[in-house]
Amino acid sequence: MQETQAIDKFAPETLEPEVSIVIPCLNEENSIGIVVEKAWRAIDMMGVTGEVIVADNGSTDRSVEIALSKGARVVHVTQKGYGNALRGGIEAAKGKIIVIGDADDSYDFLEAPKLVAKIKEGYDLVVGSRFKGEILPGAMPWTSKIGNPIMTTTLNLLFRVNTSDSQSGMRAFTKEAYQKMQLQATGMEFASEMLIKAGKAKLKVAEVPIKLHPDKRGRPPHLRPIRDGWRHLKLMLTYSPTVLFLVPGLTLMLLGLLLMGIHLLAPMDKPLMLFGKLRMDFHWAFVGSLLALTGYQVINAHFMAKIYSVAHRFQEEDKFLQTIFRYLSTERVLALSLLVIALGLAMDGWVLVDWIRRGYHGLVSGHTRLVIFGSTLIALGVQTFFNAFVFSIISEGYQRNFHPKR
Repeated sequence: MQETQAIDKFAPETLEPEVSIVIPCLNEENSIGIVVEKAWRAIDMMGVTGEVIVADNGSTDRSVEIALSKGARVVHVTQKGYGNALRGGIEAAKGKIIVIGDADDSYDFLEAPKLVAKIKEGYDLVVGSRFKGEILPGAMPWTSKIGNPIMTTTLNLLFRVNTSDSQSGMRAFTKEAYQKMQLQATGMEFASEMLIKAGKAKLKVAEVPIKLHPDKRGRPPHLRPIRDGWRHLKLMLTYSPTVLFLVPGLTLMLLGLLLMGIHLLAPMDKPLMLFGKLRMDFHWAFVGSLLALTGYQVINAHFMAKIYSVAHRFQEEDKFLQTIFRYLSTERVLALSLLVIALGLAMDGWVLVDWIRRGYHGLVSGHTRLVIFGSTLIALGVQTFFNAFVFSIISEGYQRNFHPKR
């Protein structure tokens, strides 16, 4: 990351800026000059010392030249992506309060003083809400008018953020809050990650209404609704392993065990009749076994994702994981897995002995159900045995971060 410094006649060089306005930029020569001028006017309206940073993401037009001529400090961010550009600009900022907004003049930086005023009231993050404010004709495509509320609703349901505009690109926050959030997103999903991390860090978040204007970019937008929408959704699910893994995993496993359990309790030598009418032969037990094994593996994926997430401080320490680590050591899990394998082998062995005693023609459908159940237990035991070692490896980071003396 490199910087290009203009001769700054707008802010005294001897004073540390109180407010830094950071603008990500990629080929915005039609609007960057207007946006930088508005940013300086906003700083003047607030009566504070400030700086304007243009985080250039590889522009090939005159964007950098124009930004420098208007007194901005240009930070060259080589890693491509909206999130990368913003993070590069924010990390270079010197102000205690950071304001971000786009370079296409769709967000009016003359509204920045409203956001900064909220920060000075004691809030850590302030989002400019277009849906609480005004969206001028032609300012937002119909795809975004549909997609933004869907993303916002999903974010609110999964993380209880309580926002009206999760995808707004105009925000203000303290440098201290930014450091607490530890943002890592590289693309447009940066907006969602900020709100998710703010909630997890228990930051004080507020909204102010703003006006969205038609952009002045004069070129096709960088935003790709389907691609970027999927990246937002993927990020939300990654930060919510319970919804992505645990709920579907438990559903599949419980349904599978139910199907096998019903068949296991049925009379040995008679077909199972559900509600006295629906015949359910042993083939349904195969379906139950498949569902149980699949569900169990998804549940294991949930715990692995959870441990990784906590160990790398994407989220706070989990009390349930604490309990698991306290009572389920690797040795205990290995012993439990061997017990399950032994039980499965005993069931299959009993069927084998009975089959030899009766002869092949004495084999009944009940035997098949027992074999399916026993084989499923063996498979679950084997998975548990090897997963115990995997959990032991990936949990080392968790224990090291949160329980270094243990």
